[in-house]
Amino acid sequence: MTLLTQREAAQALRLSERTLERWRVQGIGPRFVRLNHSIRYREQDLDAHVAARVVASTSQKEIAMMQLTKGAVCVRRTHV
Repeated sequence: MTLLTQREAAQALRLSERTLERWRVQGIGPRFVRLNHSIRYREQDLDAHVAARVVASTSQKEIAMMQLTKGAVCVRRTHV
């Protein structure tokens, strides 16, 4: 099993380390492993996080955002 540091995980996802930190606090990021005072990420958890957010079109944005916020109330906009 390969464990990635926060920096390595951020590079793999092309995100800032700060974004991963914020997501951990908010509970919306990829699953992680806490080893004493260190945070590590398993590659399969990064893959699962990305796979859960794959959409087929931009009209699925609301669904993806709801998944990202894990059930937070989201108002769907309708176009007339």
